[in-house]
Amino acid sequence: MIGLMKQYLSKEDEYKKRIEQGYQVPSHVAIIMDGNGRWAKRRGLPRAAGHREGVKSVRKIVEAAGEVGIGYLTLYTFSRENWQRPASEVSTLMRLLVSSLRNEIEDLMSKNVRLQVFGEMSDLPDFAAQELQEGIERTGNNTGLTLNLALSYGSRTEILSAVKDVARKVRDGELYLEDIDDQVFSDSLYTRNVPDPDLLIRTSGEQRISNFLLWQLAYAELYITRTNWPDFRREQFFEALLTYASRERRFGMISEQLVK
Repeated sequence: MIGLMKQYLSKEDEYKKRIEQGYQVPSHVAIIMDGNGRWAKRRGLPRAAGHREGVKSVRKIVEAAGEVGIGYLTLYTFSRENWQRPASEVSTLMRLLVSSLRNEIEDLMSKNVRLQVFGEMSDLPDFAAQELQEGIERTGNNTGLTLNLALSYGSRTEILSAVKDVARKVRDGELYLEDIDDQVFSDSLYTRNVPDPDLLIRTSGEQRISNFLLWQLAYAELYITRTNWPDFRREQFFEALLTYASRERRFGMISEQLVK
Protein backbone atom coordinates (compact mmCIF):
# COMPACT_ATOMS: atom_id res chain seq x y z
CA MET A 1 0.00 0.00 0.00
CA ILE A 2 2.80 2.42 0.91
CA GLY A 3 4.53 1.61 -2.37
CA LEU A 4 1.34 2.34 -4.32
CA MET A 5 0.90 5.64 -2.46
CA LYS A 6 4.41 6.73 -3.38
CA GLN A 7 3.70 6.09 -7.05
CA TYR A 8 0.96 8.71 -6.93
CA LEU A 9 2.91 11.24 -4.88
CA SER A 10 5.14 13.79 -6.56
CA LYS A 11 8.64 14.21 -5.15
CA GLU A 12 7.43 17.46 -3.61
CA ASP A 13 4.42 15.86 -1.91
CA GLU A 14 6.55 12.98 -0.69
CA TYR A 15 9.10 15.32 0.85
CA LYS A 16 6.48 17.51 2.51
CA LYS A 17 4.94 14.39 4.05
CA ARG A 18 8.33 13.59 5.55
CA ILE A 19 8.42 17.06 7.10
CA GLU A 20 4.99 16.44 8.63
CA GLN A 21 6.36 13.21 10.08
CA GLY A 22 9.11 15.17 11.84
CA TYR A 23 11.96 14.95 9.34
CA GLN A 24 14.65 17.58 9.97
CA VAL A 25 15.00 19.97 7.02
CA PRO A 26 18.61 20.85 6.03
CA SER A 27 19.64 24.18 7.45
CA HIS A 28 21.81 25.13 4.48
CA VAL A 29 21.76 23.96 0.86
CA ALA A 30 24.46 25.05 -1.60
CA ILE A 31 24.13 24.66 -5.36
CA ILE A 32 26.66 24.73 -8.21
CA MET A 33 24.39 25.83 -11.05
CA ASP A 34 26.04 24.24 -14.08
CA GLY A 35 24.90 23.49 -17.62
CA ASN A 36 23.38 26.72 -18.96
CA GLY A 37 25.67 26.68 -21.99
CA ARG A 38 25.07 22.99 -22.71
CA TRP A 39 21.32 23.47 -22.40
CA ALA A 40 21.46 26.24 -25.02
CA LYS A 41 23.85 24.39 -27.34
CA ARG A 42 21.58 21.33 -27.51
CA ARG A 43 18.78 23.60 -28.67
CA GLY A 44 20.86 25.54 -31.18
CA LEU A 45 20.53 28.71 -29.08
CA PRO A 46 23.14 31.26 -27.94
CA ARG A 47 24.61 30.74 -24.47
CA ALA A 48 22.75 33.83 -23.25
CA ALA A 49 19.48 31.94 -23.77
CA GLY A 50 20.68 29.29 -21.34
CA HIS A 51 21.57 31.90 -18.77
CA ARG A 52 18.16 33.55 -19.10
CA GLU A 53 16.38 30.21 -18.71
CA GLY A 54 18.59 29.46 -15.71
CA VAL A 55 17.20 32.54 -13.95
CA LYS A 56 13.77 30.87 -14.02
CA SER A 57 15.24 27.90 -12.18
CA VAL A 58 16.68 30.22 -9.55
CA ARG A 59 13.23 31.68 -8.97
CA LYS A 60 11.64 28.23 -8.58
CA ILE A 61 14.32 26.89 -6.23
CA VAL A 62 14.33 29.99 -4.01
CA GLU A 63 10.56 29.68 -3.73
CA ALA A 64 10.69 25.96 -2.91
CA ALA A 65 13.50 26.33 -0.37
CA GLY A 66 11.58 29.02 1.49
CA GLU A 67 8.40 26.94 1.54
CA VAL A 68 9.97 23.97 3.33
CA GLY A 69 11.91 26.03 5.87
CA ILE A 70 15.47 25.82 4.59
CA GLY A 71 17.35 28.59 6.36
CA TYR A 72 20.14 29.29 3.87
CA LEU A 73 20.47 28.76 0.12
CA THR A 74 23.84 29.53 -1.46
CA LEU A 75 24.08 29.71 -5.25
CA TYR A 76 27.43 29.64 -7.07
CA THR A 77 26.49 32.48 -9.39
CA PHE A 78 29.80 33.70 -10.84
CA SER A 79 33.27 32.39 -10.01
CA ARG A 80 36.50 34.34 -10.18
CA GLU A 81 37.51 32.05 -13.04
CA ASN A 82 34.42 33.19 -14.96
CA TRP A 83 36.13 36.55 -15.62
CA GLN A 84 38.24 34.64 -18.17
CA ARG A 85 35.18 34.00 -20.35
CA PRO A 86 34.65 36.12 -23.49
CA ALA A 87 33.98 39.76 -22.60
CA SER A 88 30.63 39.67 -24.40
CA GLU A 89 29.41 36.76 -22.26
CA VAL A 90 30.62 38.37 -19.03
CA SER A 91 28.84 41.60 -19.97
CA THR A 92 25.65 39.66 -20.70
CA LEU A 93 25.87 37.89 -17.35
CA MET A 94 26.35 41.14 -15.45
CA ARG A 95 23.40 42.78 -17.20
CA LEU A 96 21.28 39.69 -16.58
CA LEU A 97 22.23 39.75 -12.90
CA VAL A 98 21.09 43.34 -12.54
CA SER A 99 17.87 42.94 -14.53
CA SER A 100 16.99 39.76 -12.63
CA LEU A 101 17.51 41.44 -9.28
CA ARG A 102 15.34 44.38 -10.30
CA ASN A 103 12.61 42.03 -11.49
CA GLU A 104 12.75 39.78 -8.43
CA ILE A 105 13.28 42.25 -5.56
CA GLU A 106 9.56 42.73 -4.86
CA ASP A 107 9.07 38.96 -4.85
CA LEU A 108 12.01 38.54 -2.45
CA MET A 109 10.42 41.11 -0.17
CA SER A 110 6.99 39.47 -0.30
CA LYS A 111 8.55 36.07 0.51
CA ASN A 112 10.62 37.51 3.39
CA VAL A 113 13.93 36.51 1.71
CA ARG A 114 17.15 38.17 2.82
CA LEU A 115 19.86 38.67 0.18
CA GLN A 116 23.60 38.37 0.88
CA VAL A 117 26.67 38.21 -1.37
CA PHE A 118 29.85 36.18 -0.86
CA GLY A 119 32.94 37.08 -2.86
CA GLU A 120 34.88 40.07 -4.12
CA MET A 121 32.17 42.62 -4.89
CA SER A 122 34.90 45.13 -5.72
CA ASP A 123 35.58 43.07 -8.88
CA LEU A 124 32.06 43.71 -10.19
CA PRO A 125 31.15 46.59 -12.50
CA ASP A 126 29.90 49.58 -10.53
CA PHE A 127 26.34 49.29 -11.84
CA ALA A 128 26.13 45.65 -10.72
CA ALA A 129 27.73 46.24 -7.32
CA GLN A 130 25.39 49.17 -6.65
CA GLU A 131 22.28 47.15 -7.57
CA LEU A 132 23.38 44.31 -5.32
CA GLN A 133 24.13 46.62 -2.42
CA GLU A 134 20.68 48.17 -2.73
CA GLY A 135 19.13 44.70 -2.72
CA ILE A 136 21.14 43.68 0.34
CA GLU A 137 20.07 46.80 2.22
CA ARG A 138 16.44 46.56 1.20
CA THR A 139 16.07 42.92 2.26
CA GLY A 140 18.32 43.25 5.31
CA ASN A 141 15.50 43.06 7.87
CA ASN A 142 13.78 40.04 6.31
CA THR A 143 13.73 36.98 8.56
CA GLY A 144 12.95 34.06 6.23
CA LEU A 145 15.28 32.28 3.84
CA THR A 146 18.73 33.83 3.44
CA LEU A 147 19.75 33.76 -0.24
CA ASN A 148 23.52 33.90 -0.62
CA LEU A 149 24.90 34.70 -4.07
CA ALA A 150 28.53 33.65 -4.53
CA LEU A 151 29.78 36.33 -6.93
CA SER A 152 33.35 36.75 -8.13
CA TYR A 153 33.89 33.98 -5.62
CA GLY A 154 36.80 31.59 -5.31
CA SER A 155 37.33 29.45 -2.23
CA ARG A 156 41.13 29.55 -2.37
CA THR A 157 41.00 33.34 -2.45
CA GLU A 158 38.59 33.29 0.48
CA ILE A 159 40.84 30.96 2.51
CA LEU A 160 43.96 33.02 1.80
CA SER A 161 42.09 36.16 2.83
CA ALA A 162 41.07 34.46 6.09
CA VAL A 163 44.66 33.36 6.76
CA LYS A 164 45.87 36.93 6.31
CA ASP A 165 43.09 38.23 8.56
CA VAL A 166 43.99 35.81 11.36
CA ALA A 167 47.73 36.52 10.95
CA ARG A 168 47.06 40.26 11.12
CA LYS A 169 45.12 39.83 14.38
CA VAL A 170 47.98 37.81 15.88
CA ARG A 171 50.51 40.43 14.75
CA ASP A 172 48.45 43.25 16.26
CA GLY A 173 47.95 41.44 19.54
CA GLU A 174 44.20 40.95 19.06
CA LEU A 175 44.55 37.18 19.04
CA TYR A 176 46.92 34.65 20.57
CA LEU A 177 48.31 31.85 18.43
CA GLU A 178 47.02 29.27 20.92
CA ASP A 179 43.47 30.61 20.49
CA ILE A 180 43.23 29.80 16.78
CA ASP A 181 40.73 27.01 16.16
CA ASP A 182 38.10 26.06 13.57
CA GLN A 183 35.64 28.68 14.81
CA VAL A 184 38.19 31.51 14.85
CA PHE A 185 39.18 30.66 11.28
CA SER A 186 35.55 30.34 10.15
CA ASP A 187 34.85 33.79 11.57
CA SER A 188 37.33 35.24 9.06
CA LEU A 189 35.65 33.65 6.02
CA TYR A 190 33.05 35.33 3.80
CA THR A 191 30.50 32.92 5.29
CA ARG A 192 30.89 34.04 8.89
CA ASN A 193 27.61 33.72 10.81
CA VAL A 194 26.30 31.23 8.23
CA PRO A 195 26.18 27.49 9.10
CA ASP A 196 28.15 25.12 6.89
CA PRO A 197 26.10 23.52 4.08
CA ASP A 198 24.37 20.24 4.88
CA LEU A 199 23.85 19.47 1.19
CA LEU A 200 25.70 20.41 -1.99
CA ILE A 201 23.83 20.00 -5.26
CA ARG A 202 25.66 20.14 -8.58
CA THR A 203 23.80 20.06 -11.88
CA SER A 204 24.92 18.90 -15.37
CA GLY A 205 26.81 15.83 -14.15
CA GLU A 206 30.26 17.29 -13.49
CA GLN A 207 31.83 15.56 -10.47
CA ARG A 208 34.01 18.24 -8.95
CA ILE A 209 33.65 21.08 -6.43
CA SER A 210 35.20 23.77 -8.66
CA ASN A 211 36.82 25.89 -5.95
CA PHE A 212 33.49 26.36 -4.14
CA LEU A 213 33.23 26.50 -0.32
CA LEU A 214 36.20 24.15 0.15
CA TRP A 215 36.40 24.72 3.92
CA GLN A 216 32.65 24.81 4.50
CA LEU A 217 31.80 21.62 2.55
CA ALA A 218 33.95 19.38 4.76
CA TYR A 219 30.97 17.26 5.91
CA ALA A 220 28.29 18.16 3.38
CA GLU A 221 26.35 15.46 1.56
CA LEU A 222 26.92 15.61 -2.21
CA TYR A 223 24.15 15.23 -4.78
CA ILE A 224 25.14 15.27 -8.46
CA THR A 225 22.56 15.18 -11.24
CA ARG A 226 23.00 15.12 -15.01
CA THR A 227 20.12 17.58 -15.35
CA ASN A 228 21.30 20.93 -16.69
CA TRP A 229 20.49 23.92 -14.50
CA PRO A 230 17.77 25.42 -16.76
CA ASP A 231 15.85 22.13 -16.44
CA PHE A 232 16.38 21.86 -12.69
CA ARG A 233 13.06 22.94 -11.18
CA ARG A 234 10.93 22.09 -8.15
CA GLU A 235 10.54 18.36 -8.85
CA GLN A 236 14.29 17.91 -9.32
CA PHE A 237 15.02 19.95 -6.19
CA PHE A 238 12.70 17.84 -4.06
CA GLU A 239 14.25 14.69 -5.50
CA ALA A 240 17.62 15.95 -4.24
CA LEU A 241 16.12 16.67 -0.81
CA LEU A 242 14.57 13.19 -0.66
CA THR A 243 17.94 11.62 -1.50
CA TYR A 244 19.52 13.67 1.28
CA ALA A 245 16.77 12.56 3.67
CA SER A 246 17.54 8.90 2.95
CA ARG A 247 21.20 9.19 3.96
CA GLU A 248 22.77 8.63 7.34
CA ARG A 249 25.13 11.51 7.96
CA ARG A 250 28.52 10.65 9.46
CA PHE A 251 30.84 13.36 10.75
CA GLY A 252 34.19 11.67 10.55
CA MET A 253 35.88 8.50 9.31
CA ILE A 254 36.05 6.31 12.43
CA SER A 255 36.73 2.71 11.39
CA GLU A 256 34.29 0.04 12.52
CA GLN A 257 37.28 -2.00 13.62
CA LEU A 258 38.40 0.78 15.94
CA VAL A 259 34.91 1.03 17.40
CA LYS A 260 34.94 -2.73 18.09
